[in-house]
Amino acid sequence: MQITKGEELYRGKAKTVFHTNDATKLILEFRNDTSAFDGEKIEKLERKGEVNNKFNHFIMQQLENAGIKTQVESMLTDTQSVVKKLSMIPLECVVRNFAAGSLCRRLGIEEGIALNPTTFEFFLKNDALHDPMVNESHALAFDWATQAQIDRMKAITFDVNEVLTPLFRKGNMLLVDYKLEFGVSHDGEIVLGDEFTPDGCRLWDADTKKKLDKDRFRQGLGSVVESYIEIADRIGLSI
Repeated sequence: MQITKGEELYRGKAKTVFHTNDATKLILEFRNDTSAFDGEKIEKLERKGEVNNKFNHFIMQQLENAGIKTQVESMLTDTQSVVKKLSMIPLECVVRNFAAGSLCRRLGIEEGIALNPTTFEFFLKNDALHDPMVNESHALAFDWATQAQIDRMKAITFDVNEVLTPLFRKGNMLLVDYKLEFGVSHDGEIVLGDEFTPDGCRLWDADTKKKLDKDRFRQGLGSVVESYIEIADRIGLSI
């Protein structure tokens, strides 16, 4: 069946989700919109939607090849991908290999410290509450996820780290941290959803510690899309 785009289902800060003519599939569209600080800083960056869509497709292929099931099925256009329809779990899973961002602000620690062991955190997906940090007890008490789902999400999140850390290291980059989102498929399986792009992870040059990710937008460093393309080039993806 040829997949065709239907009505808009959901519009986020940088992506739009559409229904399709197949009840089990959706279309995920990456827009040029870029936001930070819960939408307080918003800009449109030329080619960002195309770059993130192609980057996400490439990364999800690497994970699929490693046995990690993902939501992404195929690229439809430069900015759109066909994805499996999932019932999304309202939790973000965050792995940190090095100290950066909110971890430094919360704990008053120096940016760049290597974390041993690698840390794992849950955050509730809720823009109105600024995505607060939560724990497993909260997830269970408020029925956001079952214990089995929590265990599976954590396991997959660390599996992703084992696949992507060496991939980026070959491009002389450090995978500092990243967030993942998961959903439940029609048969009850936990599947990696949403995206893996420089919007949702931190990547630094291994030698200079130059920031190549969305922190360039957050911190006004410029050359945001150019840095995303540089990351892609370093891992063998031509955009």
